[in-house]
Amino acid sequence: MSSMDYGNLAYLVLLGAVLVFWYFIQNRQSLNKTLQQAAAWGLIFLGVIAAVGLWGDIRQTVQPQQLVMTDAGRIEVPRGPDGHYYLTLGVNDVPVNFVVDTGATSMVLTQEDAARIGLNEEDVIFYTEAMTANGPVRTAPVRLADVALGPFHDQNVRAFVNEGEMTKSLLGMDYLNRFQRMEMSNGRLILER
Repeated sequence: MSSMDYGNLAYLVLLGAVLVFWYFIQNRQSLNKTLQQAAAWGLIFLGVIAAVGLWGDIRQTVQPQQLVMTDAGRIEVPRGPDGHYYLTLGVNDVPVNFVVDTGATSMVLTQEDAARIGLNEEDVIFYTEAMTANGPVRTAPVRLADVALGPFHDQNVRAFVNEGEMTKSLLGMDYLNRFQRMEMSNGRLILER
């Protein structure tokens, strides 16, 4: 803290002390009730200060953001509160949220995401099958014109649309292997090209 910060802190403490003193003088007839109200307001004040001070951590926990460092050719993604890594890729210029799945071979889209990026019913024909933890599911192989992650663009990317129910699209190893380096360390996924 600088000397200016200490001065501001001293001023705020002095101002707060004067306000508290004035409040007690004004309410000296009902001191017990005054103390209860003061304690309640003090707890509210501490709660607000704690929320403001921890807002960055709270926001990152609730909605982790991917960090793109273009000059280093690097993307860092914090681990989500559920232990998974999430990436938002631009697929045909539409943002699509993916869960990183190193156990999956391919990029797999939900039917909703496929429709959002402009794949028609004619484009999505379920004639292949994939084995999942829940058993076999029918899939439709597709080609994505453009897939962007930060500054990195890939054209004509192979993917599949899953006929089964999925909550999020999956980003498998076929796409992740396009990066020269992939590392999971200290709660972060690091991708470099």
